[in-house]
Amino acid sequence: MTSLRAYAYAWLVKRNVRARLGPMLDIAQVRKTLEAPAFPDPGGVTYAPGSVGGIAGEWVYRDAAAGKPRLLYLHGGGFIACSARTHRPVTGYLAQRGFAVFAPNYRLAPEHPFPAAIEDAVAVWRAFAAEGPAVLAGDSAGGNLALALLLSARDAGLTLPRAAALFSPATDFLGAGVSHTANAARDAMFAPEGLARLLPVYLAGADPAQPLASPLYADLTGLPPLLLHVGERELLRDDSTRLAEQAREAGVAVDLTVFPVVPHVWQFAHGFLPEARRSLDRAVAFLTAQGAEAAGQFRTRAGS
Repeated sequence: MTSLRAYAYAWLVKRNVRARLGPMLDIAQVRKTLEAPAFPDPGGVTYAPGSVGGIAGEWVYRDAAAGKPRLLYLHGGGFIACSARTHRPVTGYLAQRGFAVFAPNYRLAPEHPFPAAIEDAVAVWRAFAAEGPAVLAGDSAGGNLALALLLSARDAGLTLPRAAALFSPATDFLGAGVSHTANAARDAMFAPEGLARLLPVYLAGADPAQPLASPLYADLTGLPPLLLHVGERELLRDDSTRLAEQAREAGVAVDLTVFPVVPHVWQFAHGFLPEARRSLDRAVAFLTAQGAEAAGQFRTRAGS
């Protein structure tokens, strides 16, 4: 059953976020809007600067990192905004539930367009995997990068994450899903023309249909189990539902849930929204079950 808070939260996002993002003509304004703090950092965990694979970021863990299942988290932000710091509401929650999380500050467009962010994610994973088993998660643009990381790691013969949890991932830069038009007025956060304007900023002339840009069009064979959570009213709804179908046809285990009413990456609002807690707790259970052996050694100091 959908909570009344979900309706209220979707209304607030539409009024306070979509209205400020507008047509996304001004990158500085988009960054200011997406990076504005809206939720407190979860308590009871440590937020420590660090570096993995030469990419700076932040470790998040409760008590001590050693011996905990390791999770690489790739933040969203439309490929142009946000950081490990802005996504503490999610990484802190995951750390509270027992993960040692590393969130890298991958390079952002337009200063560093495609494929710079993917290269950074792969560099982190190469070093991360060398320390032992781990799991992967990401939201929105970070979900796109997580899939690109999986494809790149598979093709390079690297050890893959035991599982990946993806929240509202962007998987189709061609926008071929019905939801890209059917949800144009219902999406609480984005207008279609705004998202369309971000793509050339990130791609800088690259082919939007290539698999590392649009994982929906990739051969997904051999990927680890995937959890996909998306909102029914999102522009990106079909990016998840169609990816789930493609992955299952390729023999990949998929756990897909489409949540009614909630806005894009509603997981941030777990202190207010029961659907956010439900999503994150399901992701924790999924990653824990699939990656039960994903505990390894940790290097949390800068330069590790």
